[in-house]
Amino acid sequence: MAATTDAYPPIEEHGLIGDLQTCALVDTRGTIDWFCTPRFDSPSVFASLLDHGKGGRFSIRAAHEGKTRQMYFPDTPVLVTRFVSEEGVAEVADFMPVQPGEATDRHEIIRAVRVVRGEVPFEVEVSPRFDYGRAGHTVHLTPHGAVFETPGLTLGLRSTVPLEHRGDDVYASFRLRMGEVAGFVLESGGGGPHVLHQREFDERFNATVEWWRDWLSTSTYTGRWREMVDRSAITLKLLTYAPTGAPVAAATGGLPELVGGERNWDYRYTWLRDASFTVQALGRLGYVEDSLRFMRWLRDRIEEQHESGSGPLRIMYRVDGSSDLDEFTLDHLEGYRQSAPVRIGNGALDQLQLDTYGEMMDALYHAEMELPVVGNRGWSDVSRILDWLCNNWDQPEEGIWETRGGRQAFVYGRIMCWVAFDRAIRMANDRGRPAPLERWMKARDSINEQIVAHGWDPERRALVQHYGSKVLDGSILAAVRLGFLVPTDEIWLGTLDGIGEELVSDSLVYRYNPEASPDGLRGSEGTFSMCTFWYVDALTRTGRLDEARLVFEKMLTYANHIGLYAEEIGTTGEQLGNFPQAFTHLSLINAALELDERLNRRSQRRGHGRALGEVLRAVES
Repeated sequence: MAATTDAYPPIEEHGLIGDLQTCALVDTRGTIDWFCTPRFDSPSVFASLLDHGKGGRFSIRAAHEGKTRQMYFPDTPVLVTRFVSEEGVAEVADFMPVQPGEATDRHEIIRAVRVVRGEVPFEVEVSPRFDYGRAGHTVHLTPHGAVFETPGLTLGLRSTVPLEHRGDDVYASFRLRMGEVAGFVLESGGGGPHVLHQREFDERFNATVEWWRDWLSTSTYTGRWREMVDRSAITLKLLTYAPTGAPVAAATGGLPELVGGERNWDYRYTWLRDASFTVQALGRLGYVEDSLRFMRWLRDRIEEQHESGSGPLRIMYRVDGSSDLDEFTLDHLEGYRQSAPVRIGNGALDQLQLDTYGEMMDALYHAEMELPVVGNRGWSDVSRILDWLCNNWDQPEEGIWETRGGRQAFVYGRIMCWVAFDRAIRMANDRGRPAPLERWMKARDSINEQIVAHGWDPERRALVQHYGSKVLDGSILAAVRLGFLVPTDEIWLGTLDGIGEELVSDSLVYRYNPEASPDGLRGSEGTFSMCTFWYVDALTRTGRLDEARLVFEKMLTYANHIGLYAEEIGTTGEQLGNFPQAFTHLSLINAALELDERLNRRSQRRGHGRALGEVLRAVES
């Protein structure tokens, strides 16, 4: 029997914890309903977010009626869930000690329970369901906890309270008075459970808080929206696999873009596009080392591709650089609120998405401006990629939105090919590198001419989604930011106005209209949050600062209770799609930085104008 929708908390009712190699989601009821180990892209241990009955969970909840509240410990991803009632107030602090070094199978989720007022009864359930709920396991209690075992993976649970097992699961029931503390440590890949001491919690907590505050302190951002920018930066860092520096697109897979629909993708992988955007956003905040580590990972992918002689780069990889991403469905899982199928892997792996090359080259170019990262061998590999692009930029493709309705000549993809050649030409000139500049410039100019000739619709007075179409697309909002158009160009102004009229709904922006431009999938979707922040950036660069600020401030109200965003916003303000989504958080950072800078410039001009006016009045008097 399918679970009722009440069994599934809203997507936005979650917080994220992680250790830079994997992560977990904790809902506002104190339940870990998503956790994969030992990596982001490993099979799940807890996945009740995708199937309430079969997915598995680790819940700690107050056994009396009351309200719950959730917050992050300041400047960290340590999550605090509070249970508030007339009988008492209690807190559960959830965190994962940071693993910034080499890849390891050992990961810990630490859960500390504390009563701050009154007396509170608790109930605990630990019910792992290994391999997306497909693998059985054994459990046995120890003097200080329990051990869960399945082929290839062992979980140890340490507890300060007595445990009992029921079938393959573990339960506990206990009461705490004001000032009392209980604790649990769930450990994968480690030794057997041993006695748990309060000092361990304190040491791990303090070390985790100190690490994150030290990392955050290197940010150069001091603008108007510092709290939201800092939270977005922490989120992007949490979604980065430390051993390689490769960011994943989101923490989850299978969450729907439309509840009950089929747009349920697995985003726990490294798209070159998303990753390039991510490291650029972090780089703009001063996290240069994060950018450099990804560039080294990217260099390895480029070299591998050249050595294999297999043509263009893949659009996505696993965090370790492998590309075994065959898509399949988990038909035994009902999906979030019956949103099926639940997909694992990603069938877009072998799509042709030409924009990837522009985003990659743009990221390389900006990294080079901070600190040279491309040596002679790397430049040779880059040149070979550009040589391939010279011969292939005008192919039809699947595009940035990974449509499954057939290849088209997408305008955004063409713009990004222009960016790829433009940035390569600049890098060659700035660093005096050998390059077939005449060929690259010819390709760049041909792309520009073709877009104006075939991507511009004179009736709509706008750049369209793809050649031969009259549909508009939110991706074109990036044209000015990328330098393809200037803010005063009539092509840009018409496109911006057209998108505002057709794709913007009370400041929120749709990617495109699936009914007008079929993408090979059934159903609709919500507004795309990255496009909304791109709209803010576009308005800002066009000089419409007051409008940009209003759209930005409105968009901030759609964040969840602790500042996190999924991929999309539904018609009633609910968050949709995988969560949290790197695309959304990186675009928030970029929009905030650009809007801050332009607002500051305007304030300075007004200040100079007032000062000059006062001087003139003084002279006249």
